[in-house]
Amino acid sequence: MAQDRALRKRQQIANANRTMFITVAGVSALVGMAIVVSIFLGQKLLFNEKVLGEKQHTINVLQDNNKVASRLKDNIRVLNTSQELTDAKAHPEDAPLRVVLDALPADANSSAFGASLQQVLLVGEGISIDTLSLNPVSGVESSVSDPVTTDTATTSADSIVFSFSVSTTPDGADSLRQLLQRLERSVRIVRVLSYEIERQGSRLALKATAEVYYQPETVATLKDKVVRP
Repeated sequence: MAQDRALRKRQQIANANRTMFITVAGVSALVGMAIVVSIFLGQKLLFNEKVLGEKQHTINVLQDNNKVASRLKDNIRVLNTSQELTDAKAHPEDAPLRVVLDALPADANSSAFGASLQQVLLVGEGISIDTLSLNPVSGVESSVSDPVTTDTATTSADSIVFSFSVSTTPDGADSLRQLLQRLERSVRIVRVLSYEIERQGSRLALKATAEVYYQPETVATLKDKVVRP
């Protein structure tokens, strides 16, 4: 009789241990699943916040652009009524705003500016062009970097450097002065880096190094951005 009671107690203990193990295992599985689900939801929440942040940034940029666009249109309308720009037009049929585009073109095109120098800016009564040299813009018009250095200034990245030598008769100093004035009044902004006037026998010579500028065009495009978690 005592042996039967001992067997029943051991059986009850074994059943209790089995029930406890199953319960602990089930609870552990549920806790593990809860942790995994919580991590997944947290990552999803952070990703959604990142996407919403990028969308809000895009909305802010578009709103700012819309505000700036209206002011830009107003400024363009004002410029088109400028008498100074009207007086500086190369052709009567051009819009006044064309002067701004001519003053700061979108590409280097040093050959066209060289032709302008030979035909307009360096031409004067009694003046002969002895030398004229334009340096192609490195990386834009030429693949070889050959920077030009001067004693007075460092050239700009978006510029065309040129040098020339002209001569005239000893009494042609006024012609040289007018040449420099033409460079100063040119629609293209001309910055004289260095110049030298000297007498060469029976001639009066002007040697100068200068640069003009251009502004590469900016293209505005819409693009898709992939936001990764």
